[in-house]
Amino acid sequence: MQRIHRFQASLFPVNAYVVESSEACVVVDSTLGVSDGTALRAHVDALAKPLAAVVVTHAHPDHYGAITSLVEGLDVPLVSVAGVADVIRRDDDAKERILRPMFGAEWAARRTFPNTIVRDGEEVRLGGTTFRVVDLGPGESPHDSMWLLTDEVRVTGAFCGDLAYDHMHGYLADGHHEAWLRNIARVRGMLDLDTMLYVGHGEPGSAQALLDWQDGYIRTYLDAVRRNATSGGGARLDDAVLTERVTAAMRGYLPSEDLLFLMQLSVPVTAGAMRGASDG
Repeated sequence: MQRIHRFQASLFPVNAYVVESSEACVVVDSTLGVSDGTALRAHVDALAKPLAAVVVTHAHPDHYGAITSLVEGLDVPLVSVAGVADVIRRDDDAKERILRPMFGAEWAARRTFPNTIVRDGEEVRLGGTTFRVVDLGPGESPHDSMWLLTDEVRVTGAFCGDLAYDHMHGYLADGHHEAWLRNIARVRGMLDLDTMLYVGHGEPGSAQALLDWQDGYIRTYLDAVRRNATSGGGARLDDAVLTERVTAAMRGYLPSEDLLFLMQLSVPVTAGAMRGASDG
């Protein structure tokens, strides 16, 4: 029997999870900053069980950036699907340029990457806990995966990364919106609707409620960008005006300010891609 501990980061609002079995702990995602990785390690150490592995669900730095401080002095497998590992390595220089000015020393000077690769559908036993891996490919990030907790008869929970947020604004600038919607539909068909989703941002909740809400959020966002990408006369709107209009529409779907800036950062990128597709 496992106990699942949710760890909420202080530097940036993101979750990591500690899956505690009778013999060891597995951490799912590591948060972003050095100090939170250190605090997460202290949480694991307080359980007085060895850290058996770290799982990385997807290729966004708020989920893997703190691995270095989390595993300091340890030799443990850092597990992901191949696509997640490849994108993290590919984009490391770009993330350094973006995140160093924002977070300074909190962005690890030496990043630590996944070193153990699993395949779609594979069952792996880590620290006394069995996971089944679902390789989702592009979605919320350039490469996503989901890790199912299983017992002998059923799925008991799913670590879904950012497939769904818990009523928080999301990052949509990577542009894989249709793939993200397809992933939501795919996961709906795989899971019982009352399966617990352990999400990357916010509170865990039932698959049906969280996936339905996220589907609606993405569709509302895309419709708002599409409707406001140009002025009434067909001219291109200034990015600030466009972002303001889309923000107003999204506040109608989600009045919360939580992570609003992530959605706002995404608007000019999404609008540019829409215009490019239209021009092509």
